[in-house]
Amino acid sequence: MSPRAPRRPPAGSPAEPLASEPSGGGGVLRLQKLLSRAGASSRRGGEALILAGRVTVNDEVVTELGARVDPNVDRIAVDGRIVQLEAPVYLVMNKPDGVVCSAEPSVDERGRPTVVSLVKGITERVYPVGRLDFHSRGVLLLTNDGELAAWLTHPRHDVQKTYHVKFQGQLQQAELEALSMGVTLEDGTRTRALAEISVIKDTQTNTWAQLTVAQGLYRQVRRMGDALGRPVLKLIRVSFAGITADGLDDGEWRQLRDDEIAHLRAQASGKMAKPAPKKPAAKPTAKPASKKPASGKPASKKPASKKPATKKPASRKPASGKPAAKTSSRAKPGRGRGSR
Repeated sequence: MSPRAPRRPPAGSPAEPLASEPSGGGGVLRLQKLLSRAGASSRRGGEALILAGRVTVNDEVVTELGARVDPNVDRIAVDGRIVQLEAPVYLVMNKPDGVVCSAEPSVDERGRPTVVSLVKGITERVYPVGRLDFHSRGVLLLTNDGELAAWLTHPRHDVQKTYHVKFQGQLQQAELEALSMGVTLEDGTRTRALAEISVIKDTQTNTWAQLTVAQGLYRQVRRMGDALGRPVLKLIRVSFAGITADGLDDGEWRQLRDDEIAHLRAQASGKMAKPAPKKPAAKPTAKPASKKPASGKPASKKPASKKPATKKPASRKPASGKPAAKTSSRAKPGRGRGSR
């Protein structure tokens, strides 16, 4: 059986909307979309494979983009290896410290354990959506849905991510205001205004803050701290696109509920309007809300509020790790922060 002749979209026509076809379902798909959904590549990576002549359909090389195939009928292979469309899998993990965000099944090229190695009992191949630094913790999504992963990680889509951040030294009012309005990074990039910033707790040596970013720059939060001369000592993501890791201990994971999957796909398909970032408060406060020690688990409550800092700082405690009880000591930044 020869591959179906591709149906070319009209020149200048808009891209096919995400989630227009059920993920993992049957029916006719564009070849590059099938490669992405099967975990063989990203969408753009699939296009490169096709153009390079590495993809066959029913043992015939296909080099034309837009060719349509039926995974229930056609035999698709990359470099001779059969590609099968797996059932879609969506997971959320509470990423622990000392684990790298890599799709490698066990360890990365430097011998460090990967997040995928913590996922047991799932036969489908999953990979992390975006990255958290080696020593950063908290909410991490994993999936084999390449389209959704690409949408969630693309900077132009302004997907909101909320963090609990421990800055070295006490943040002053002017510094909070600068973070809120945007700072200039080491490469000259100017960050956009934050969707939210509020102080969780001050000690005599450090400040815990909660902030929500939507810009999606590489290592943005840590680079923002460096721009102010306030290195980030701890970074915990407590929400990603509205998904939290409530109830999960370090290294634990669970499958997303149907409503959570629908929430993500609705955002990606444009059915849910993304909230516009609100203007930050004119004078964020540097006063702590409470002197109580922080709780030990990330994301213990609801996803973060989208309101910017006000004169009354947030009472929410840091998601994990108790800030040092001895105010004379200074927490040291975790080693290996240069990793992605």
